Amino acid sequence: MVEPRDDLRPYALVVDDDALLRMDVAEILDHAGFRTMEAESGDAAIAVLEQRHLDIAVLFSDVEMPGSRNGFALAREACVRWPYVAIVIASGRLKPADGDMPDGARFIGKPFSAETVHSHLREILPDDRKPEPLRRPS
Repeated sequence: MVEPRDDLRPYALVVDDDALLRMDVAEILDHAGFRTMEAESGDAAIAVLEQRHLDIAVLFSDVEMPGSRNGFALAREACVRWPYVAIVIASGRLKPADGDMPDGARFIGKPFSAETVHSHLREILPDDRKPEPLRRPS
């Protein structure tokens, strides 16, 4: 099998204030075929998106974080400003209420498995934004 060139792999932006959880999610997304970028808050994520939004296929964020934006606010703003970025929000304590999440975004309860994350990404990403591992049947 030929491995995809790294410079052709899409990016996923992982947002969580817990560095270990960011690393775990980054590893799950790496196995799905993404290159990853990380941010420790919703505010930091917006700064990354402002610079690199055209490279980012997926925004994967926790809900509870420091700063002026929690994960739900980040998702709503990202959806308006960069509607082509797929959004996955995760939390072990909070569940979204009506209006918390934009249309098309997915919520995953923590703890979650790599298979759960990959399954949601297969469903929400258009084929031209999926890395090769997500194009294969699960």
